[in-house]
Amino acid sequence: MNAVNSRPLPARPFALPNILTYARIAAVPVVVGLLYWQSIFEGPLWLRWVALVFFIAAAITDFLDGYFARVWQQQSSLGRMLDPIADKLLVASCLLMLAAEETIRGWTLLAAVVILCREILVSGLREYLAELRVSVPVTRLAKWKTVAQMVAIGFLIAGEAGDRVVPIVSQTGIILLWASAILTLYTGYDYMRAGLRYMMD
Repeated sequence: MNAVNSRPLPARPFALPNILTYARIAAVPVVVGLLYWQSIFEGPLWLRWVALVFFIAAAITDFLDGYFARVWQQQSSLGRMLDPIADKLLVASCLLMLAAEETIRGWTLLAAVVILCREILVSGLREYLAELRVSVPVTRLAKWKTVAQMVAIGFLIAGEAGDRVVPIVSQTGIILLWASAILTLYTGYDYMRAGLRYMMD
């Protein structure tokens, strides 16, 4: 974590990286709607494959927006603010939907709670430190944590439809969700430890 001394970045609302972030946010109600249709309204199982396609496309934009922002020198204040929000909206909404349809249930609900609580905690920490003009860079391990979450959720979205192709798809998703929850705990602690001295001051 470093104090911010440079001039603020431009907003660039119509830069390609930000457009990709908008697309990720727009994909959230589509994925949730498809899962709701399939599970709550007892729609056909192929809807889960469609939901998975939209989810994977949204997850890919998480890599592409940062890549294009760096390569084309299009970093922006809007992108810096929206990118983590888009990630959290996608992850949180899918976890809640998977819990509602009981793909995630029992003890595994604790893994989902850990992930959601960590995201809220780190968001609050970022907001507090922003007032002190202290930047909170995303660590490499935190990026791997996001990848693990996305992969786990992808397996769980496939769910029953995936199990009909390969019987261990849902179980693999549960195992990966626990693995990502452990990474989530560690990275959350890492952020808290790094920001503690600013909080004490």
